[in-house]
Amino acid sequence: MAGLPLVTGATGFAGGYLVEQLVEREPAVAAWANPRGGPVTARDPRIAWNAVDLLDPAAVRDAIAALRPSVVYHCAGAADVGTSWIDPVTPLKVNALGTHHLLDAVRLAGLSTAVVLAGSATVYRASANALAENSPIGPASPYGVSKLAQEMLAARVTSFPVFLARPFNHAGPRQSPAFVTSSFARQIAEIEAGVVPPVLSVGNLDARRDITDVRDTVRAYRMLAEGGRPGRSYNICSGRAYRIGDLLEMLLGHARAPIRIASDPARLRPSDHPVMLGDPSRVGTEVGWQATIPIEDTLKDLLDYWRLRVAVARA
Repeated sequence: MAGLPLVTGATGFAGGYLVEQLVEREPAVAAWANPRGGPVTARDPRIAWNAVDLLDPAAVRDAIAALRPSVVYHCAGAADVGTSWIDPVTPLKVNALGTHHLLDAVRLAGLSTAVVLAGSATVYRASANALAENSPIGPASPYGVSKLAQEMLAARVTSFPVFLARPFNHAGPRQSPAFVTSSFARQIAEIEAGVVPPVLSVGNLDARRDITDVRDTVRAYRMLAEGGRPGRSYNICSGRAYRIGDLLEMLLGHARAPIRIASDPARLRPSDHPVMLGDPSRVGTEVGWQATIPIEDTLKDLLDYWRLRVAVARA
């Protein structure tokens, strides 16, 4: 199975969509999952699954040496900003140390394989203006610190090309309800089904976020491997910041039951940037990528996903 593109974190939100896009273009794809997540049921013969713990350096070295991938899309990691305040150790270990083990394994295998690193826009200092790749760095959460550590590790690599993606918020079906739009959609679906009372809990509705459909986001990862410049960071974003309350109104416009909104202090974060807006000029000019899926379609697909999940759970 040598020479296949590899996706780490292939059972995760973005990783799963990336695998689906790759198998439509490649004869086969190698996919890594965390062994602590349980066994993966192989449904597509084009996907070569392997359970690899990124915190086990020997296991990572052996797996990379055996696979010798044609390209690596590093999507694995701890992804929840809010949880990082409660448990800062996990993102630092998984995102920083796990990335170190992966990059070191590629180096030790003597590969010239391109690595696309799925970083995060949380490395930037808060700003009311659109953030470009040369905007000041200043992560405001343990998660953001862990993603900056990833980039600093990648900056030391000289023997193979590394492409640095800085995705802003992305959303879509299958996203964890720990993230705001997915939380709203799940609550609406549960209210419609009569599972919970008709009260939707919210946090800060005035924050503004640049949100891209996850299917657009992972398409950008593919395009970076094909046309990006090694060692260069690229914002993956729409260039438009949506007020969270407006996104909620879009979702409520599709609701099939009356719903009351209630503020929940537990949903507020210790540090929450009022605005996270990205400038996608570089990735558009140098790579030819732009977001194409309207936010309305993303939200509708997300709500339909949760309606199906709730229906299946009740069956």
